[in-house]
Amino acid sequence: MSAKPGAILLATGGTGGHIFPAAATARALAARGHRVLVVIDGRGAAHAEKFASAEVRVIAAGGIAGRGLLERGHAAVRLGIGFFQARALIASAKPDAVLGFGGYAALPPMAAALLSRVPTALHEQNAILGRANRLIAPHVRLIATSFADTRGIREADRGKAVLTGNPVRGEIAALAGLPYPQLRAGERFRLLVLGGSQGARVFSRVVPVAVQRLPAERRRLLKVDHQARPEDQAGVEAAYRGAGVEAEVSSFFPDVPQRLAACHLVICRSGASSCAELAAIGRPAILVPYPHAIDDHQMANAQAIDSAGGAWLIPERMFDEAKLTERLAQLIAMPETLASAAKAAAATARTSAADRLAALVERLLPANGNNDALKVAAE
Repeated sequence: MSAKPGAILLATGGTGGHIFPAAATARALAARGHRVLVVIDGRGAAHAEKFASAEVRVIAAGGIAGRGLLERGHAAVRLGIGFFQARALIASAKPDAVLGFGGYAALPPMAAALLSRVPTALHEQNAILGRANRLIAPHVRLIATSFADTRGIREADRGKAVLTGNPVRGEIAALAGLPYPQLRAGERFRLLVLGGSQGARVFSRVVPVAVQRLPAERRRLLKVDHQARPEDQAGVEAAYRGAGVEAEVSSFFPDVPQRLAACHLVICRSGASSCAELAAIGRPAILVPYPHAIDDHQMANAQAIDSAGGAWLIPERMFDEAKLTERLAQLIAMPETLASAAKAAAATARTSAADRLAALVERLLPANGNNDALKVAAE
């Protein structure tokens, strides 16, 4: 049963890893009859159309971690401006609850909400609490997590942690539960290579060469969809063509959910959204964490899925042509292993994450009694 409708403000960073779960949660809250406001920064404004069910407001913000002294100073000024903008917005909109999704763009509205004594919660998408969320976590009422074991939460705050999972975009959720495509003798083996909207250069360098080294009988059965940077596209296409491998290479695939559902194996990074989408559709993957991610959170994400049996983790320093050729040859020859990994990946999914997160926020609404908030963990 939905709670009495209220005004709920979502504060999110501007990357896809923050935007996708925030947009899914906004839809779930709107479907329950709540008025939803979303606060994002300039980067996030490019994704405003994903929040069709909400009112979107843009404020100033800037990241601090990993930047030089001058850049940090500029970012601090933008965060200060963003705080006063958020304070004015909260005073006028009077939200009943605020949910933050991390990223430095979420800091000003979260700080403004706390100072205004608005009930607050945060959602962490990764297996390690992000730096912005780490600053806010001691002060919020609830911490929603995507992984059963989320590092970086203080011992004193663990009682506030509730496992909800990471909401995925609607196109992915619609394909959840599709069976893993059977691999029959003589049929195509579909390999999907993803590296974000601009592709990962290491994949363009390593994967085509690894595929070239496979035995000819394996190459003839391969069908590769490879996302590559525009400047790498021609070289990647030529490498596959020279290996006699059918391949589609593009800097952007508009139908990633469908390609994900149709493939037998994925090679990709281990960002929070990628991991959640692999789990939701239930597809095995070779995960190569981005080595320069702050706090190495992609490594923690990959380790969690690897430990569950749903993927094979290869650190980028070990991701070379010889190792990948060996791994691909093994997996293509072991369809039962791939099917088992697909099942293990699906077992880690929490496809109702958006609804669980919406229910968690509803517990913060004054009319519903904040003392019951933690009951969501047992539902």
